[in-house]
Amino acid sequence: MGIFSGKKGLVLGVANDYSIAWAIAQKLIEQGAEVGFTHLPGDKMERRVRKLTDPIGAKLLVPCDVQKDEDVAAAFDRAGEAFGSLDFVLHSIAFAPINDIKCPYAECSREGFKTAMDISVYSLVIVARNAARYMPNGGSILTLTYFGGERVVQGYNMMGVCKAALDASVKYLAYDLGPKKIRVNAVSAGPIKTLAASAVGDADALGGLYEAVSPLQRNIEREEVGSSGMFMLSDLASGITGEVLHVDCGYNVMGSPGRAVEAIKAGKL
Repeated sequence: MGIFSGKKGLVLGVANDYSIAWAIAQKLIEQGAEVGFTHLPGDKMERRVRKLTDPIGAKLLVPCDVQKDEDVAAAFDRAGEAFGSLDFVLHSIAFAPINDIKCPYAECSREGFKTAMDISVYSLVIVARNAARYMPNGGSILTLTYFGGERVVQGYNMMGVCKAALDASVKYLAYDLGPKKIRVNAVSAGPIKTLAASAVGDADALGGLYEAVSPLQRNIEREEVGSSGMFMLSDLASGITGEVLHVDCGYNVMGSPGRAVEAIKAGKL
């Protein structure tokens, strides 16, 4: 018997087997959860996600464009039909036009900013609102953020501003949904190679930086984020809401380059 036996939930944002959302979903399933999934509209995106969900016997795979309120509502209605009620929802969605990510934040376009904020931030709001309709006994909502919303990370640009807004949304949603016994949290993972990460910054360089600076002297593993996300969605975290859990080998606590200074002096960096 796993800690998610009898629990049911919906995962939004799996793109492929490198997705952090998929790493978390695998841990949920290992612990006995029944999991439904969404995919971006279109046959190509459905096939990509179905390659992962069919082998595990997922009960639900439904299209969802988070820029359309009716799509989000329909996805949760389908989840309600499949599961009756929901215990957890994982939100792993972010996007910005490539030109607006690649350029300095000061040069991003108004339309690009609107699009990025709509998909990367407001989507959590509309998802949480619809999730609450199917959480009559409370539940847990988790999103994925990044340290670039707290501090400047070269190359993260406009997405860092989006993550800052997402972090604030987690806190306000936690307050709004608290009376319904619904928890809202975020996991802030260190750099992992994903489809989304390929568009921002240099994941390899960041990974090396985390190895040099973090207290544990290494970067994180995908499975570690999966386990941490599973924990935050579980009843083991029943007293935690409005929090951003950093899963980054301690990188976020550092106020200096730490041991990286020694590596630089030794010519290793």
